[in-house]
Amino acid sequence: MAKLIITIDGPAASGKSTVARLLAEKLDASFLDTGAMYRAVTLAAMQAGIDMSDEKQLVSVLNKYKFQFEDREGKMAVSLDGDDVTEQIRNPDVTANVRYIASSAKMREKLVLQQRQFAENAEKIVTEGRDQGTVAFPDADIKFFLTADKRERARRRQAELSLGDGENLDKIQKALEDRDKSDQTRSVGPLKPASDAIVIDTTDLSIEEVVEKLTNYVKQRCLRNLSF
Repeated sequence: MAKLIITIDGPAASGKSTVARLLAEKLDASFLDTGAMYRAVTLAAMQAGIDMSDEKQLVSVLNKYKFQFEDREGKMAVSLDGDDVTEQIRNPDVTANVRYIASSAKMREKLVLQQRQFAENAEKIVTEGRDQGTVAFPDADIKFFLTADKRERARRRQAELSLGDGENLDKIQKALEDRDKSDQTRSVGPLKPASDAIVIDTTDLSIEEVVEKLTNYVKQRCLRNLSF
C-alpha cells in the first residue's frame, strides 16, 4: 500500500477532481479519479444494452469487459477493451446513469478492491470520490471533504459544459440536488465526511486557493516525510 494516502471526498462540482489532480502534481503523487471508474463501467453497461437496475447484469459487465485505468500526466486515462474512452465517459448520458453503479453494493465492493490495488502500486496517492475516506481508505493519512453552495456548484458545472442561460442553470442545479440525494441516502458508501475529515467550503475560493489550503495542511501533518 502507498506510504502516503490522501483522500478528497465531496459532492459533484465541489472541485474535488481538479483539486485532487493539482495536489497530486504538487506532491509528485499518483492521482486516482474514482469517478472515472464508475463512469467507465456505466458506459460499458450502456453499450451492452443491459438493464441498469439489474445488479446481476451490472456485475457481469466487470467480468465481460477489460477495464484499464492509468494515471497519465495527472489525468485518469480510461480504456475499455483496449479503446480509449477517457472523453466518452464524460458524456451527459453516462452522468445520468452512473447512479445505478454507485448504488449497487456488489459493484462498489468490486471497484473499491480495484482502487486499493491501484494504491498498492503507488508510493504516494491522492484519491478523490465520495467514499474514499470512509470506505476505500479509512486509514488514510489525511482526509479532506470539499463542499460548496449548490448554486455555485451549478455555475461550475454549467461552465464545464459550456452552457449559457439561466434555464440551463436551474436544470443543472436540480440535477445536482437529485444526485446529492441519491449519493447521501444510498445504503452502501453514502456521501458523508469521515469523522476525522478536514471539511473545506470552496464556494468563495479559487481552485488555486483550495489547492494551497490543502497543501498547507499536508505540510503541517507530513512535513518530515515530504519535500516541496
